[in-house]
Amino acid sequence: MKKLPLLLATTALLAGALPAQAHIVLQEAEIGKTFRAVLVVDHGCGKAATTAVRVQIPEGFYNVRPMLKAGWTVETVRGPYETPFESHGSMLEEGVKEITWTGGELPNDFFHEFVFRGTFGADVPTDQPFYFPVIQTCGNTEDAWIDTSGGENAELPAPSVTLSRAEASDGHHHGSSSKAPVSAGALKRRR
Repeated sequence: MKKLPLLLATTALLAGALPAQAHIVLQEAEIGKTFRAVLVVDHGCGKAATTAVRVQIPEGFYNVRPMLKAGWTVETVRGPYETPFESHGSMLEEGVKEITWTGGELPNDFFHEFVFRGTFGADVPTDQPFYFPVIQTCGNTEDAWIDTSGGENAELPAPSVTLSRAEASDGHHHGSSSKAPVSAGALKRRR
């Protein structure tokens, strides 16, 4: 069985190590607040270098903006939202549905981060994980981190995040969610 720790997390997660886990789970994120996601690619597919990373942006995560990465080309696929999202008094009816980083080469012996941010819509349920399916390409090979079953023994689980309702505020939501990490792939738990 191929194991490749991929995780989505905020920068806070990168500060420490957590115990081995079978799933990739992010720290909590708050609905209505900006969530800065860091996709950490820990190594390639087998021994092959990573040459592309593609993240699907599910309905309910809006106003998405990827970070540019030196030596890589970033492309987005845009499309209509099923439910428009209100942002600063304007209705957003379409946005980023997929992000792809290509053109670079991440050797198997190194790790790197691919960053994007966005906001969770008010209608996203908080009683279930929110999944971000990821395809990692290594030349002619792919690892599809797309299993959204939530099964403990899933071989390639999609990264997920647990959501909570944002605390009351003045309505201005630029602050990032920054709760402590819960667990992440093969890293170690820290509380």
